[in-house]
Amino acid sequence: MSRYDGMDDRDTGRTFAALPPARGRAFAESWWGRAWLRALEDAALEAAAVKAGRRLARAGGVGAVTVRPGRVTAVVRDPGGAAHRADVLLPELSGEEWARFQDLAVEQAGHMAALLDLELPPHLVEDAAVAGIDLLPGLGDLEPECDCGAWDHCGHTAALCHQVARLLDEDPFLLLLLRGREKDAFLTELHVRSTAEPSGAAPAPAGVDAAEAWAAGDILPPLPELPGLPQTAGTPPSLTAGAVAAPGIDPVALEHLAGRTAVEAYRLLAAALDGDPMADAGPTPAQDAVRLACGPAPAGVTERLATGSGRGRDGLAASVRAWRLGGAAALAVLDEEREVEGVALARARAALEAAWEADERPVFHRSGNRWTVPDEGVQLRLGREGHWWPYRDEGGRWVPAGGADADPAAALASARPGAGEPQGV
Repeated sequence: MSRYDGMDDRDTGRTFAALPPARGRAFAESWWGRAWLRALEDAALEAAAVKAGRRLARAGGVGAVTVRPGRVTAVVRDPGGAAHRADVLLPELSGEEWARFQDLAVEQAGHMAALLDLELPPHLVEDAAVAGIDLLPGLGDLEPECDCGAWDHCGHTAALCHQVARLLDEDPFLLLLLRGREKDAFLTELHVRSTAEPSGAAPAPAGVDAAEAWAAGDILPPLPELPGLPQTAGTPPSLTAGAVAAPGIDPVALEHLAGRTAVEAYRLLAAALDGDPMADAGPTPAQDAVRLACGPAPAGVTERLATGSGRGRDGLAASVRAWRLGGAAALAVLDEEREVEGVALARARAALEAAWEADERPVFHRSGNRWTVPDEGVQLRLGREGHWWPYRDEGGRWVPAGGADADPAAALASARPGAGEPQGV
């Protein structure tokens, strides 16, 4: 069945049938969907609410989704069966903003051609944002309403946002509807605007003629060489001495943030100079809280990061250990329990069978991507890249015990008590 079966276009709204569970896949694969989820993560005060919403949506707890100008609505069911109406509100664009957005679309033939082919070009949305017209939600734009009584984003509104991200993967024109324009009405208005007679002579375009700029290219001085990488990251100035801090400013926390920012900037510069194409792929806010806790931090700062991230002191300590072992990939293995199916499961089983002789192979109990040896208190977790991450039970909590390894036997050996602390911790 198509994801759009059951749609209803009445009242400039569209209703989408409930989507199947999203096990073993990312919620957002498109630029639009990822931007929508980033807005949710920036807006939610509690990371735990975002996680709870992701679990609800992944399990298929979100019913039919109705998208209208300025609002998206669905009934979301808790694991126990209780149903709640969840709404997420988004400000509509004004008539003047729509007119300016259409002018931007008409100005470039490429934008017009894409729109007439029923494609929403990302560069048009970026150009509009530069001009002060935001189709994608920004900080504070996603306003939650839920009959569960939560005053901020709860698991129900977060689940709805995750489902909307999946819909945006399929039809980014839903952004137009959310901001106040149904797709067909927008394209009709755009066609009228593009065929209208100009009211007067167009002003001469600003800038330099392209042919002249090209002809002068061989007489311009060459660009300077890139500077080399410093030996160490910079050290920010001390903020805890001197003038009295302004109200609401914590100099100790600010100094720690400046120091960790310098370390991260140094890492990004080193990766860029080495030609790493992912050098500009920054962490999410949830990942950044863990990264900030990796350096020596005052106790008060660590407590704030533990509370703000929703992980608690012990959870943050385990997350820091994971981050030091493998960055965002290791943190994802710590946080996610996902299904392993099809070819990936067959390869995992083959690797486990090949790693030991039949009479030496441990007895594993599998749950999703986790293979546990209960009698030994050790566990292997399969990462999305196909490597095995060792874990051990410490006081009833599974914690990372070492870096990833392609060999499950080597990974399990590093998880066993007595193997020593994980490298880099």
